[in-house]
Amino acid sequence: MTHTTNAELGRIVASLKGHGLSIELLDEGALIYSGETRVALFAQADERGGVLVRLHLDLDLFVEEDAVTEVLLGMNLMNQELDYGSLVLEPVEDEDEQVAFAVMGRSVLWLPDLDGVELRRLHEHLRRFEGDVVGAVERSLQGGGGMQA
Repeated sequence: MTHTTNAELGRIVASLKGHGLSIELLDEGALIYSGETRVALFAQADERGGVLVRLHLDLDLFVEEDAVTEVLLGMNLMNQELDYGSLVLEPVEDEDEQVAFAVMGRSVLWLPDLDGVELRRLHEHLRRFEGDVVGAVERSLQGGGGMQA
């Protein structure tokens, strides 16, 4: 696996800032603020050329271990409706060493290069990914079906 250079990440960040997004640089990526949501962006050079961009959307939803089966069923249904990403469970441990899971949105986009067209495509993908995932979760939680945390 190869990593992007700071210059590649810098071009991505500059482009997204140009679209009015607030961004904080991280050690290996960037944190994008859009309203109340935070999307972590990680980029790496693809060995076949281009750049792989990984998006991680923290939804601040947690599931206890005993509810995982029901939540997975709901997430599978919601994932079928998503065009720009998927919902996954990430294990987390709380201070009592109990196992819980965070509900996260994930997406991957391959950019053949970092020209203006591809950077605009990344911005659109990011916007639609965030909207799709947040919308699906909100509909599920408001509708009383699907996922219950």
